[in-house]
Amino acid sequence: MYQKKRIAVIIPARDEAQAIKKVINGLWTLKDAKGINIIDDIVVCDNGSTDKTAEISQAAGAHVVAQSRPGYGIACLTALTINKKADILLFIDGDNAFRAHQAIPLIDSIAKGADLSIGSRKLGSVEKHALTVPQRFGNWLASSLIRLLWGETVTDLGPFRAVSQEALQRLAMEDETYGWTIEMQIKAIQLGMTIEEYPVDTYRRLGHSKISGTIKGTIGAGIGILSMIALLRWRQFIQSAKHVNYPAST
Repeated sequence: MYQKKRIAVIIPARDEAQAIKKVINGLWTLKDAKGINIIDDIVVCDNGSTDKTAEISQAAGAHVVAQSRPGYGIACLTALTINKKADILLFIDGDNAFRAHQAIPLIDSIAKGADLSIGSRKLGSVEKHALTVPQRFGNWLASSLIRLLWGETVTDLGPFRAVSQEALQRLAMEDETYGWTIEMQIKAIQLGMTIEEYPVDTYRRLGHSKISGTIKGTIGAGIGILSMIALLRWRQFIQSAKHVNYPAST
């Protein structure tokens, strides 16, 4: 609990046996100013792992759900099916690229009324080789497009983020692959939600990345992100067109 709000963590994971225990243990140690544990529940979605990710996660005290169909978004959506009682949802990757204590400002901002809080890698420090050149370029491009198309300043699409349960329901998340994070941010902008960014530090992940670590994953992520930007902009255009009052013909 944090300020009388129930906190649940969502961790999409595939073949993260090297790191997942560190991530879960770090989350369980989080305490508020009174020494009370902050995290109430941790759900790991095992997204088709071939290692012991599921077994290690369960032994560390997390609930484990399985989703054999690969995809970051579908893993998040699957984990969310058993977390409908949480007031605040915290999303974090299972690769130990982030440090659990930096979740506290994200959670605190939601507890104080923000709808969505993003952990920005751009605003924090980045360990050497923690982010690839395609990752940095992709974040810059997507952030620039959001600023151009919606007039909102975004510094990062980082996966370390918190959102209120109420806001999450309004967002009606759909993407099952690489567009999940940017879908959440753009929809929040379109709905006029309160979005805040906080610096988070980024470290070299443990294990091999399934996205930035492969050419196929990098290309797929790029296509997924750009496609989601185009889709949401098109939907907004169509919705606006429906409300245009054309002058009557004479």
